[in-house]
Amino acid sequence: MFSDFAAKLERYTFRTFRNYLAKKGYSLGHAVDKKKVQEFIQAIRPYATNKPLIRLGAEKDGGYLVPDDLENIEACFSPGVGAKSKFEEDCLQYGMKTFLADASVEEIPSENDHLKFIKKFVGSYNNEIFVTLDKWVNTAGLNPDSDLLLQMDIEGAEYEVLANVSPELLQRFRIMVFEIHFLDHLWNEDFYRSANACFQKLLQNHTCVHIHPNNTDVVARINGVEIVPTIEITFLRNDRIQEKERATKFPHPLDADNTLKPPVVLPQSWYQN
Repeated sequence: MFSDFAAKLERYTFRTFRNYLAKKGYSLGHAVDKKKVQEFIQAIRPYATNKPLIRLGAEKDGGYLVPDDLENIEACFSPGVGAKSKFEEDCLQYGMKTFLADASVEEIPSENDHLKFIKKFVGSYNNEIFVTLDKWVNTAGLNPDSDLLLQMDIEGAEYEVLANVSPELLQRFRIMVFEIHFLDHLWNEDFYRSANACFQKLLQNHTCVHIHPNNTDVVARINGVEIVPTIEITFLRNDRIQEKERATKFPHPLDADNTLKPPVVLPQSWYQN
């Protein structure tokens, strides 16, 4: 009798707690094993290569480190329009055609006529508001065999875009720069599967060459693992790399804080064994 009552009370308590979390916008789920989260971090550890890093874009937020390997890249595609277009304007100086997309703004913050803008979000399907990365690139009138550069900051929608981009198009991007969000959710099983699949897809033909924490957020220490919630991460295609070794010095001299908040340093576990 008592055991039945205790079981009912336990179920009632669980349902009450679950409903409370749902009202707050949270849900219960299985936690990811600590080893898997550590393996995720290890997989994206950055390498120093024969291509030194340079900075393109603004001195603070909106500037990114890329390999000094920009010659003969035909075009830069930049989903997500910020307060400045300095990164894209710098790409023009290297002879790239430059394309921007964002449905949340009416126009780009630049008077440069060489920046080509469409008022659409880059996503996983095509309609009046969304365009896939493949369609956007394939309708840009470029040489189908040329190398490209991708710079993407779309506030968490990067997982959807990367999950749906074709391997053939990914292979055309010599350099890719992303702002990656919500990594402190890696302990959530559904998010982990999505994020891990995206990064494993990127790592098929590219190597991580730099990581910079966005200091909008502080480092989250969960289950003994330090997680940077938002990072700027740069990839270089493997056929451009002749030499590489683990990068061991962070921050890079060209790194800069994104905000006026206290600096966030990349945890040593993200780049040291």
